[in-house]
Amino acid sequence: MNLQDFAAADAAGPLDYQQVAFDYVRHADQDAAQPVRRPVVVVGAGPVGLALALDLAQKQIPVLVLEGGHALSTGSRAICFAKRTLEIFDRLGCADRMVDKGVSWKVGRVYFGAEEVYRFDLLPESGHERPAFINLQQYYVEGYLVNRAAAVPGIELRWHNKVVGLTQQDDGVRLTIETPEGNYELDADYVAACDGSRSQLRSLLGQESKGRIFRDRFLIADITMDADLPIERRFWFAPPFHPGQSVLLHKQADGMWRVDFQLGWDADPVAERQHERIRPRVQALLDSIGHSKVKFDIGWASVYTFACQRMERFRQGRVLFAGDSAHGVSPFGARGANSGVQDADNLAWKLAAVLRGEAPPTLLDSYGAEREYAADENIRHSTRATDFITPKSEVSRLYRDAVLALSKHHAFARTLVNSGRLSTATVLRDSPLNAPDAAQDFAGAMVPGASAADAPVRRADGSTGWLLRSLAPHRFNLLVFGAPVDAGLLDGLGGQLNVVHVPLDDAHAVAAARYDARPGTTYLLRPDQHVCARWRHADAAGIRAALDRALGLAPLPPGERLGEGL
Repeated sequence: MNLQDFAAADAAGPLDYQQVAFDYVRHADQDAAQPVRRPVVVVGAGPVGLALALDLAQKQIPVLVLEGGHALSTGSRAICFAKRTLEIFDRLGCADRMVDKGVSWKVGRVYFGAEEVYRFDLLPESGHERPAFINLQQYYVEGYLVNRAAAVPGIELRWHNKVVGLTQQDDGVRLTIETPEGNYELDADYVAACDGSRSQLRSLLGQESKGRIFRDRFLIADITMDADLPIERRFWFAPPFHPGQSVLLHKQADGMWRVDFQLGWDADPVAERQHERIRPRVQALLDSIGHSKVKFDIGWASVYTFACQRMERFRQGRVLFAGDSAHGVSPFGARGANSGVQDADNLAWKLAAVLRGEAPPTLLDSYGAEREYAADENIRHSTRATDFITPKSEVSRLYRDAVLALSKHHAFARTLVNSGRLSTATVLRDSPLNAPDAAQDFAGAMVPGASAADAPVRRADGSTGWLLRSLAPHRFNLLVFGAPVDAGLLDGLGGQLNVVHVPLDDAHAVAAARYDARPGTTYLLRPDQHVCARWRHADAAGIRAALDRALGLAPLPPGERLGEGL
């Protein structure tokens, strides 16, 4: 079907996303005498590529998405989408549907052997619109993004269009694209490579990802069953029903459950995908939790190994890599899709600013600096989790088991347990785009480089709204607490800023606490909602200087470049 037919069928619903096949449609670009030029070409129609395309289009930047395949992802794949990612999807106009369909959760339980040793709460405080996580099959996320793309002007999706050639030029990139009717060429000012872990664009540029490959195998299985279990993350270390290995259990939409079984390096990846191997493993798990009589069906299954690795540089001239094409981590901690969507969030506003002439091309160097730093943080957490889950020496195993045993009665030991530290947004504390933080008397987490925290606010009609929704979604925002905004603050700033006034009253007490606000406290937020400056009392010159620095217009200290500093 074509994009419009998909959107219409999706609206009529329910639509089986695993049966959708998108049509190849010949485009006039294929018959042009010379390659047609596009501002931005996004390669890959997964969650990262689609999120980037939507963000750019909503910023009035026309974007073309090329996808070599013709369907949504097979199997559930990435399922855990974090609060920060949902806030990004809010700005793209599709988070409500995801939250409504997905399974919201925040509680996890950790077991050692047959015994629960402790539980944790990922969002213990109230006053947030979005849950800590939702579990939702990746094909739903992709489908909702595709549906949204059909409604947003400025996005074109071409299925059955595989990039097979790439040449960097001084003023752009020339792509060679393979279709069922032959090849054609296309030019682009910039190309975003969102084509996954086996990135064709990375290969075409002679680049590679480097890091660590883990010698272990895991089985992922989607199990459909009507089990009356709490909506929680359950992680078992060395349970009796799967001796010496680990098991993870999550609930998804449609009564589907994700089960991960550690298998060991010597497991046969072909044999372990067979249902006759999977069924007794699942039955043993159900027996152990008192649900022996629950009937279940096995859907998609995969056996995988994984690596923690990344490209050395995410910016390669006019080609920018995002998501799995740039970096890869283990699935423990839900850091893959979440960090990829945050890559797109970081890149979109910078590309838009450069293409509109509001910022120099060097601003794109900061995309590399910031997201390479974030990738290193994610890889570090992911590697530590994998080493804890799958100890490779007797000493490591003894350490892990001692920590787990202690964690039942001692809080300090729980901080050492690592069953996958779950995804949180990276704080870009030392980003070259941050203004010098002269104020030393701030408390709390809203430091320069942090993503803005949500909080309840009072709307004009007296109803409760949310702080992040009051921000202009594609501009810089000036958050001013307490006193009404002084018109002098906006001198010379034109229409670059959206000003949000937050009263210091009982209705806004949560916001004031999270931002450690006093009368006159001011925050400058980037279009991706990261704090880039804060003041106890701002003036127009300071705001102008911080805005210029965030756009890469201000000179940096000697020896510092936009591609460095993190």
